[in-house]
Amino acid sequence: MRVLHQSAAALYVDVAGRCVGVVAPLAAQVPCALRLPAQVSGVSAQQVLAVGATSPYVERGTLFLAGNPLRVGRFVDVRVPRIDLGRVLRAASPRIAEARPPRPAAAGLAALQPLPSRIDAGVLRGLVGNGGGLTPLGDDVLCGWLAVLVATDHLTDDVTAAVRGTLDRTTLLSATLLDCALHGEVLPEFAAYVAALATPAEDAAATALVAIGHTSGAGLWWGARHALASLAMENAA
Repeated sequence: MRVLHQSAAALYVDVAGRCVGVVAPLAAQVPCALRLPAQVSGVSAQQVLAVGATSPYVERGTLFLAGNPLRVGRFVDVRVPRIDLGRVLRAASPRIAEARPPRPAAAGLAALQPLPSRIDAGVLRGLVGNGGGLTPLGDDVLCGWLAVLVATDHLTDDVTAAVRGTLDRTTLLSATLLDCALHGEVLPEFAAYVAALATPAEDAAATALVAIGHTSGAGLWWGARHALASLAMENAA
């Protein structure tokens, strides 16, 4: 398998055109990853990853790193919680309308403005692949937006098809995460934030989400807030 990226806490490989991550506990727990425990057979997760880029391969459905199989011990539910849109909008409409981009991504997000209320070809041209790094900021915003549409049953087949038609414009990891978002598969911090909407825990959950990566969490948060604000306007019309 081709290695796409390696760091001290994560390894990403290309498995048949889809990005699969192998992540230590301190890395972002992306929904397309195998999550390592802190210790693997007496060896630290970081040590496993340090040698993992040596000829990774897949055999009979199992990923091997440096000749060692990564056998799945349990599955984790990565689905975004369902949003009771009426309750959230009644409780939080003013806060949604007044939301401002978080500081880590404010400049980059300003360059993406203004975002319309609906996802169309023009929006996708402005977002997909827009930004640097493994997950460009525009993609992070779109992931948050799409996940909220899934959580509120507002994702349409036309939007799904349009997004899939643009995935070749970005990195393989980001394209995989966009596909995950179309299925409502998200980071645990994003799921916790959605579950906390319009509750006293929302601010703390938002802070934890925004802290992910340099701007990735901020982009996800902003995309989610934009989706909620757009749905609020539709409901008010």
